[in-house]
Amino acid sequence: MDRFDLPEIDAFTRAYWDAAAEGRLLVRRCGGCGRAHHYPREFCPYCWSEDVAWETASGLATLYTWSVVHRNDLPPFGERTPYVAAVVDLDEGPRMMTEVVDGGEDGLRVGMGLEVAFRQGVPVFRPGGGSRTAVRASMG
Repeated sequence: MDRFDLPEIDAFTRAYWDAAAEGRLLVRRCGGCGRAHHYPREFCPYCWSEDVAWETASGLATLYTWSVVHRNDLPPFGERTPYVAAVVDLDEGPRMMTEVVDGGEDGLRVGMGLEVAFRQGVPVFRPGGGSRTAVRASMG
């Protein structure tokens, strides 16, 4: 049976997926402008520089938005419904599409802190790890 939740790994993304299999989240950082980006690309999407390198991310993020998926006919998602599809802001700056696990949809709040977890070598996020919104508010 085909699965639609596992990545198609190529020569360029192999480092990303190998790190994820080891429990590490990588982002790309530009040596030209200094900004991090995700999804992995061979050039910076901000300044177009090709001076980009892999960097281990903290694994911390802030929930930007989410939606609860109640129906998905692609294997194995149907077995997981309902699940939380989300967009998170990584502490390094990039925004990332992912899934939030272990929290229950009722406890989710925009701005809540999340931390990375891995399911079969794919990064997902769970509640924890603080919140950049809360940190900014406490700084006055």
